[in-house]
Amino acid sequence: MGDAEARIVKIVASIDAIGAADWDACANPDPSTFNPFLAHAFLKALEDSGAVGPGTGWTPHHLALEDADGAVSGVMALYGKTHSQGEYVFDHAWAEALHRAGGHYYPKLQAAVPFTPVPGRRILARPGPREAETERLLALAARAVAARIGASSVHLTFLTKGEWERLAGEDFLQRTGQQFHWHNAGYRSFDDFLATLASRKRKAIRKERAEAQSSVEIFSVTGSEITDAHWDAFFGFYLDTGSRKWGRPYLNRDFFSKLGAAMADRCLLVFARDGDDLVAGALHLIGGDCLYGRYWGSSAYHPALHFELCYYQAIDYAIAHGLARAEAGAQGEHKLARGYLPETTYSSHWLADPRLEAAVARYLAEERDDIAEVNALLREHGPFRKDGGSAGEG
Repeated sequence: MGDAEARIVKIVASIDAIGAADWDACANPDPSTFNPFLAHAFLKALEDSGAVGPGTGWTPHHLALEDADGAVSGVMALYGKTHSQGEYVFDHAWAEALHRAGGHYYPKLQAAVPFTPVPGRRILARPGPREAETERLLALAARAVAARIGASSVHLTFLTKGEWERLAGEDFLQRTGQQFHWHNAGYRSFDDFLATLASRKRKAIRKERAEAQSSVEIFSVTGSEITDAHWDAFFGFYLDTGSRKWGRPYLNRDFFSKLGAAMADRCLLVFARDGDDLVAGALHLIGGDCLYGRYWGSSAYHPALHFELCYYQAIDYAIAHGLARAEAGAQGEHKLARGYLPETTYSSHWLADPRLEAAVARYLAEERDDIAEVNALLREHGPFRKDGGSAGEG
């Protein structure tokens, strides 16, 4: 029996069935590029709090590839889905088309971080000479699981461009999307960043920051500074935003407690305080080279406060801590004027029904062209100075 034949893919119904050390060695082998959303602790908090699991439409079917000696060489966070909520890559039209043709779109399989549109690796192969083989075996195993449970399809969303390109060779369709990310060009201060912007944009940001800070105090807490009272306040803000945006929030209060207990040093809570009252808050997660903006909410309207807590405070933190970029979640062309540039996101899709596969392939080819054109246009008309020089006071 050859080495490839001796390897075994296990399907497990809980992240707990895979040891944290094994998982993290595959998910985050390099601390300098640590992605908190791929960490065993983050995915475990989702499951242990009940945000993922029975009754949620997210059923874990995680994969672990073991070598002949039992060593884990690759893992994959994989979920059976009975709906298309909490994914941020929209396929409702595909489900409707298959239904009209007499087929069933659900269940489907989703390789993703639930409720989290953060780009990152989705097939977590341990670095080494067999990394490419491990990635391919796990991708094929996901398709085998789909056949086993009667799933219509396999979707890997917000994966890396490299994975996306390689999966095209395994008959996965290619889809692109758009986000806005801020990139740190070695800035020494926020003013250093502002100096690279066109005068009108620079003045607008200064005005927004002054307006946001005029009636409230902004402060942040992380690590052991975070208390239950902070989480209570933030959860109230999260509930308000979640109810308005999604109809019902995806996460519960227990998730944030478990996240704080397991990953407090990776959590950054930014609050606005009016007198003795907390009136708004935003949660960011700290990666090895990136600050990831996640959730925000407020109890009362304050001009420009959303921009301050979610965007400008993130830039301040990234500059102060030497992080390469800040990501502020899905969608939002309004981020462009605030220094966040359009970035292409990637997803890969395998569809079992050949009729649906052919129709979707035609649609995605046009969609990729449209997104590339829009991103190029937005970059051309971005907020940065065209002359490349340093700005004077605006």
